[in-house]
Amino acid sequence: MIQEASPPEVERRDALAGRLFEAALGAFDLLTIHLGLDLGLYESLRRDGPATAGELASRAGIDSRYAREWLEQQAVTGILDVDDVAASEAARRYSLPEGHAEALLDAESPAASQSMLRFIVSGGRMLPSIGEAYRTGAGLAWDAYPGIVEAQELANRPLFKHVLTTEWLPAIEDVHARLGSPGGAHVADVACGTGYSSIAIARAYPNAIVEGIDIDPESIERARANAREAGLGEDRIRFHLVDAARPDLEGRFDLALIVEAVHDMSDPVAVLGSVRRLLAPGGTCIVADEGVAETFTAPGDEIERAMYGYSVLFCLPNTRADEGSVATGTVIRPETMRRYALDAGFSKVEVLPIPNDVFRLYRLDP
Repeated sequence: MIQEASPPEVERRDALAGRLFEAALGAFDLLTIHLGLDLGLYESLRRDGPATAGELASRAGIDSRYAREWLEQQAVTGILDVDDVAASEAARRYSLPEGHAEALLDAESPAASQSMLRFIVSGGRMLPSIGEAYRTGAGLAWDAYPGIVEAQELANRPLFKHVLTTEWLPAIEDVHARLGSPGGAHVADVACGTGYSSIAIARAYPNAIVEGIDIDPESIERARANAREAGLGEDRIRFHLVDAARPDLEGRFDLALIVEAVHDMSDPVAVLGSVRRLLAPGGTCIVADEGVAETFTAPGDEIERAMYGYSVLFCLPNTRADEGSVATGTVIRPETMRRYALDAGFSKVEVLPIPNDVFRLYRLDP
């Protein structure tokens, strides 16, 4: 016999059901936005102006009936505007508000929002493989996830343009002074990804020489192309498809930077030990990683919920692809970072008093 739920449990049940319905609406938004991005529908509305379903179909090279359904859904969910809801289906004209266009299409806008939806779609496509990894204890390589490199690039590109060299580095006075000195500084951007952090530093500090280091071939290829597009030559910025343990790089750098990567390392102590050896006398390492709570608590805030979501679907399976991984996961707390750094041979680990909604910054000194 099933016991009837008590009033408090009925309230919790109904609250969860409502939350799941709202989450489903959000999922529909993410998937239909992804569709509009991939088909170039938002770009057409921004570039060529408002359109009827037939006009958008013609511009974008898609079927007009599908165009109408997508436009109506986007208007109903509040992403597009429609000029006259009472007009006939064929006559209604839809437009993309400029603020929405910036959030959806401008990769360097502080409001850029493509990254998370691309992560969600990539994780959804991989869900059967993720489930199998959970059964076997195996891992999933980063490049097994479709579109993951672009998603990660989109995640941090606004940060590098608007925060890294305008707020974070200037707040660390001796580092900022060294980077801006006439003699410049030699910077190792460890786990540089597609290079936008390296590019931001090279642009902000013209006397600095920046070397990006990563082990992902696609990321390094894109980084080199991005630097060329930015007009930066190899006299200012270079990228290496190597790990930080390459002996000829040791003792050459005044600053090592690691942004949102320590938690993804299968052996963070070994990598941090290599990074420590990269530093010249007087050099320092700045690490930016997830700004989660200092201790586990449940329920958690929105940042904690987001980071655990990334961890379950992406970061933990990725790190477990390497044999012997410590399997940190996305949720790296200050005590864990401190332990890794001290075990790697750094003598001092400091949480920097630099506020940010998402990241926590650390200074590691040899």
